[in-house]
Amino acid sequence: MSISLKFVLCLLLFAGDTFQSEHCHLGENDDLSCQEPESKSSMYRQKRYLLYDVNPGEGFNLRRDVYMRIATLVKKLNKDSKNTLWTLVLPPWGPLYHWKSRHIGFQAQVLWSKFFDLSSLKKYVPVIEVEDFLKEHGNTIDVLYYLQHYAEGWTNNEWEERADIRDCLGKPPYHKTANGDFTGWFWDYDIISLKQFYCLSIQGYSSTLKRFLESTSAGAIMIDRAEVILHDSFGDLEYWMVRRSMVFSKKLLNIGDDFRKLYLNSTDEKDKTHLPESLTSSIERKAVGGPYVAVHLRRRDFVQARPKDVPSIEFAAQQILKHMKRLNLETLFVATDALQSEFEELQRYIPNAKRFLPNNKELKDILDGGVAVVDQWICAHSKFFIGSYESTFSFRIQEEREILGFPVDTTFNRLCGDNQTTCTQPSKWTIVFS
Repeated sequence: MSISLKFVLCLLLFAGDTFQSEHCHLGENDDLSCQEPESKSSMYRQKRYLLYDVNPGEGFNLRRDVYMRIATLVKKLNKDSKNTLWTLVLPPWGPLYHWKSRHIGFQAQVLWSKFFDLSSLKKYVPVIEVEDFLKEHGNTIDVLYYLQHYAEGWTNNEWEERADIRDCLGKPPYHKTANGDFTGWFWDYDIISLKQFYCLSIQGYSSTLKRFLESTSAGAIMIDRAEVILHDSFGDLEYWMVRRSMVFSKKLLNIGDDFRKLYLNSTDEKDKTHLPESLTSSIERKAVGGPYVAVHLRRRDFVQARPKDVPSIEFAAQQILKHMKRLNLETLFVATDALQSEFEELQRYIPNAKRFLPNNKELKDILDGGVAVVDQWICAHSKFFIGSYESTFSFRIQEEREILGFPVDTTFNRLCGDNQTTCTQPSKWTIVFS
């Protein structure tokens, strides 16, 4: 069959306004082949993009939580629209306050694939990197909503769900140019421009934004300060589905697994810690974990910000040793932002304390964010985990352990501050799968 005839057949098979050339391509011998997309219905829906960003001061783990809020919004948009297919554009990482390794260069414009498995994210909603968005859509964002609180606060001292276009409360980081477009940070991509800008006062949830997104036919919409909105339902099935889709990149998982095997005598087979493939599969809580205790020992800014709830190195060691003795374990893994001198002080109390420290070549490859991921992955596989007070880093580890199927009492624990014989332990946000 001639090439031209085969191409006509492809056109007949995939006819429609949204036909995309990637479904038909020439092979090595000028042999044209056509491939049916995963979903025929998606070809006949207008493709639209949702971008978002977060307050620059927010850290890696809070940003992961904001992603979940926006992802559930995108899923709702796609579920409720027969004519539109929304794709979530992943905002590049960096620079972040806690990324302190200046000697490896400026850590910005870091793609999500550096830290996460995009194929797993796509099990929940369609996602693409910002660089792919620029190739597909171009460098113009049609409209941006800059989220802010209400100047007057709550109405009659009562919280109510509402959202309105308002005057900006402060000076926003977007500026109108001579040609009428707007410029801004846009993750340091100088080529990106913006057509329309609005300040949106909002008290509400991810779904509260739906009417603003559905009221325009704009092809690319951006939400800034997305941390202002709340989860539609924290801790429900939908929450855990999107959370379970956030699997770390295979490279980082392999680095963590190699460390576990080499230094902690820990493997998935022995520890019974296999990740379930489905986002809704049941969890049987059969995980045993590796023969070590893991602790997230938060220091630096937490020592000043929460002095009553962050223990000294000595008192932290006393608490950890009690658990190690009770569990008959001799090895401790420490995820910490502590200075090396503080870690060495801890080792004087617990000689077999270990931490993950990549060499410069490895650090330049995985970056500070990758170190945090590896730390969390190793902590998630311990027989017993101890976190820090109200730390999103600890929260993410607790979630990971819930997904792996650990007994609840091995996960939701924290260090008490100095002079506290007991302290309130973390709330037990357990996994939901049906």
